[in-house]
Amino acid sequence: MNATLASPFPVAVVQAAPAMLDPAGSVEKVAHWSARAAAQGARLVLFPEAFISAYPRGLGFGTRVGIREDWGREAFAQYWEGAIEVPSAHTERLGAIARAHGMYLAVGVVERDGQFSRGTLFCTLLYFDPEGRLLGKHRKIKPTAAERLVWGEGDGSTIPVFSTPLGRVGGLICWENYMPLARAYVYGQGVELYLAPTADHRDGWQATIRHIALEGRSYVLSCNQHVTRADLPAVWRDLPDMVAMGDVHSRGGSAIVGPLGDYLAGPLWDQEGMLLAEIDPRAIVRARYDFDPVGHYARPDIFRLVVNAAPRPPQQVLGRPASAERSAERDRRGAEADSAEKAEPIAPPLRRN
Repeated sequence: MNATLASPFPVAVVQAAPAMLDPAGSVEKVAHWSARAAAQGARLVLFPEAFISAYPRGLGFGTRVGIREDWGREAFAQYWEGAIEVPSAHTERLGAIARAHGMYLAVGVVERDGQFSRGTLFCTLLYFDPEGRLLGKHRKIKPTAAERLVWGEGDGSTIPVFSTPLGRVGGLICWENYMPLARAYVYGQGVELYLAPTADHRDGWQATIRHIALEGRSYVLSCNQHVTRADLPAVWRDLPDMVAMGDVHSRGGSAIVGPLGDYLAGPLWDQEGMLLAEIDPRAIVRARYDFDPVGHYARPDIFRLVVNAAPRPPQQVLGRPASAERSAERDRRGAEADSAEKAEPIAPPLRRN
C-alpha cells in the first residue's frame, strides 16, 4: 500500500451483459459503463469474467465423451471469432477508455492465442492504468469443469499484483478463488484491492468473497454478468442447450466487500447495474492489526509456498534456427565457399555402437 495515500477514493464494479460474440460492441459497452463510473469519481472499475465477448454458459459445444458434433465445432468457431488477441486494436481501445477517464480499468476477456497455435482460447483478466497502458494480464490457470473443453490453462507467469498509487491490485478469476495456494500466492504479493470477476451467480459465492476479504484482509471487488436469453446472439439463441437454460442465464450477484468481511455495496441481483464503494487505505492496516496472512500469521518456519512463475511456452528454440545458422556461415566463408557449403550434410550421420 502507498503510505502517502491517506484519502479514501471510490471504486466501481459493473454488472451487465456484453454484446455477445461482438468484441467491438462489447468494448463500447465498457466505454459506456466506464463513463458512468467516471462521472461518479471511480478511480478503478472492474468488469466481469469473459465480458469481451461472452461467457458460454450452458453451451456444451456438441461435446460428450468420445463424441464431437459438427454444430458444436461451428459454435466454437463462432466463439473463437468473438475472442480478441492481446495486444490488438481492441486492447488499444480499452487503453484509450482508461486514459480518457484517468482510471484503472480491469476487464475480463476471452483471449485468442496469437503467438503459437491461434486456436486455443484463454479466460483472461486485463489491467490498464490511467495512462492507457496495458499493465499486464492474468490467464485463468484452471478452467472449471466443462470450461476445460473451451479454454486452455494459463501458467504461473501471469498471476500479477500491481503496485499502484491506489494500493496493490491483483486477484483471481471465478473458481480459481477456491484454490488455497493460488490465493496464498496473491496474498504473498501484498494484494490490497483483490479483484474477483466471476460467472458464479449462486448464493454460495457470496460466502467465498467475504471469506477472501477476511482471510486476505483486503478489499474484494467481485462482479458478474447479468444475462437473459434475449441477450444471446441470434446464432446461439435457439440451440437446444440455450433453450434448456430458460430465460435467465445469469442473475449477477456483484458486490464490494471490506477487509473485515462486511458488504460495502451489493450484492446486486436480477438486473444490470453498477455498484460503487469508498476505499479507505487505512482500513487495511487496521484490519491487519489482528490478522495478517503473510505477516505475523504466516509462520514460515512451518509453512512455505513454492511458486513456479516462469513462462511455460509450448516450444523453446535453443540458438538460431538452422536456416539462420547456415546463412551466417555462408556470409562468413564468402561466396567462393558457398557452393561447397551447400553440399555438406546438415548434420553428421548418427553413429551406432
